[in-house]
Amino acid sequence: MAVPGQPHTDPVVPRARVANIANVLTGIRMALVPVFLVALFVGDGHETFWRLTAFTIFLVAVITDRLDGALARSYGMVTEFGTLADPIADKMLIGSALVGLSILGDLPWWVTVVILVREVAVTVLRLVVLRRGVIPASRGGKLKTLVQAVAIGLFVMPLSGAWLTGAWVIMAAAVVLTVLTGVDYFVSAVRDWRRQSPGR
Repeated sequence: MAVPGQPHTDPVVPRARVANIANVLTGIRMALVPVFLVALFVGDGHETFWRLTAFTIFLVAVITDRLDGALARSYGMVTEFGTLADPIADKMLIGSALVGLSILGDLPWWVTVVILVREVAVTVLRLVVLRRGVIPASRGGKLKTLVQAVAIGLFVMPLSGAWLTGAWVIMAAAVVLTVLTGVDYFVSAVRDWRRQSPGR
């Protein structure tokens, strides 16, 4: 109910709260990274119980990624902060998992290097073009993130035999998508930069 003499305000608190929840979920995903690494390296790094624990933590972190984006979009509260922070949180999770798996000898270092170089390069580019507007993740980029998460999740699990072969197939697809979407992102950024440059 409006109070005389005071400006009228719309009841938009629920939306603001949802936006805050989305940001909190992104923060939780970042906070889960060191917890995940601890579980991954307990013992010799190959104990079944702790690998399953690490997988569970990784899965929870991935779910928060799905939730925060869905909440922000559903309530029309997509912000520049969220658009920038969300992929950074993704890269923290994916990067730490890749490095951890390579240290344990479960994943070749070249796979980790290829993916991380692409992710760091794209993140730097996002920061460079931020003043001209954030470039949101493309559908290809979102698919890449999903395939990476599935592949890494499978490698975190204590798999063997045909299951491990399947994990390698998905990881190969993740590497290909990582490279292709990285090239596409740079091409799109350069195109937009030229379009917005004075005199063009």
